[in-house]
Amino acid sequence: MSYRLSKPVRESWATGVVVTAAGEPRPTLRIRDAVALTVGIVVGAGIFKTPQLVAANSSSTGLALAAWVLGGIVSLVGALCYAELATTYPHAGGDYHYLTRAFGSRVSFLFGWARVSVIQTGSIALLAFVFGDYASEVLPLGEFSAPIYAALVVIALTGLNAVGVHQGTRAQNLLTAVEVLGVLLIIVAGLAATVPEGATLTTSAASEPATASFGLMMVFVLLTYGGWNEAVYVSAELGGHRRNMARALLVGIALITTLYVLVNLAYLRALGLEGTAGSNAVAADVMKRVLGERGAQFISLLVAISALTSANATIITGARSNYALGRDFPPFAFLGQWSGRAGTPVNALVVQGAVALLLILLGSWTRKGFETIVEYTAPVFWLFFLLTGISLFVLRRKEPEVPRPFRVPLFPVTPLLFCLTSAYLLYASLAYTGAGAALGIGVLLAGALLQLVFSRPRPQPSTEHQ
Repeated sequence: MSYRLSKPVRESWATGVVVTAAGEPRPTLRIRDAVALTVGIVVGAGIFKTPQLVAANSSSTGLALAAWVLGGIVSLVGALCYAELATTYPHAGGDYHYLTRAFGSRVSFLFGWARVSVIQTGSIALLAFVFGDYASEVLPLGEFSAPIYAALVVIALTGLNAVGVHQGTRAQNLLTAVEVLGVLLIIVAGLAATVPEGATLTTSAASEPATASFGLMMVFVLLTYGGWNEAVYVSAELGGHRRNMARALLVGIALITTLYVLVNLAYLRALGLEGTAGSNAVAADVMKRVLGERGAQFISLLVAISALTSANATIITGARSNYALGRDFPPFAFLGQWSGRAGTPVNALVVQGAVALLLILLGSWTRKGFETIVEYTAPVFWLFFLLTGISLFVLRRKEPEVPRPFRVPLFPVTPLLFCLTSAYLLYASLAYTGAGAALGIGVLLAGALLQLVFSRPRPQPSTEHQ
């Protein structure tokens, strides 16, 4: 099925990248475009929410800051691994393409299923809850204010996209710039503040086992760093030398780590560890302390807009992944229907919105909306991150003759470290979280069961729509 545009085009599996009939994305992007994409995807609403959860599981400000530094190091190690994969196999399918080459269609089906049911829909629910928390600071709607706002966001954005509303590239870049400027404003305000009198360096979490607290801290930290790997989806469109993707990933991670460490230092300086742990809207509380009520409302509005923008982008890309899954796997053919009138995969959008609403209902029922959805998505996310790391070893062995413009330094130590870290985070996301994690794994297992019940997928889904 093709887009109805002025010339024949097709949609690339798992990304929605528009390519020409010849099937080759054009190399029109520069390094700075890829860096901006990386920073824009990662520096979103999460940094305004997860620092509270990290502080709540830390016994000291030093440990909390160390977790954010470690998160940057882990992301850098992962970026080195992804840099080899992306420069060796520049493909719009990204992770899906690497998993298909390394492990075959069964594993890649589970990855596509996970995006439909856990990863993308969980991300939408997370962002919707962040919007709800901060919108409630401006205009509260009662006891269930946050989930009400979250549900309204999913319904409204799904509806808008179903009738054909899309964000332009310039608007998205502008909003990303607003997000980064907002973070810089918080950093300046927080560092200019004084530590509140009577603030302590411990919380109730300090009495829990240190390993449990630290493991859960890293789950939240690395969730906030999550998304940098999405840049590999433009590897086939990045101009110049193939090593440019490696440069873009490494520069992007360095910028993100700097911002994250500084903004958390600002939170902790302005509110203290206990104040940060007890805040549902840390950025708003910092601005309230420094600039008063108007400053808090401004930041709340800024973060709400940031979450809204990120949620809309996630809805767009997620629905296209669902559409591609429907095109490649007959049991989900109803997802693979493209509306020529609206120019969108309406069925995929509706199903995605329905799943996200169910997750919001789950978060509301547990009374820990954001935290519950983190638990739901984290194990599945880290499972496929681990498999992608392993695919580097598999592809080196299976396809040694393929030219590799960028090779991971200190191989095999670096990718082994990435795999071990991912395995630990997979373990931590299962061992130190609640019922949400079990539900996420259960949904993934349901996808594995579907493979046994339904017919096999069409051959070579990673290239069929190129």
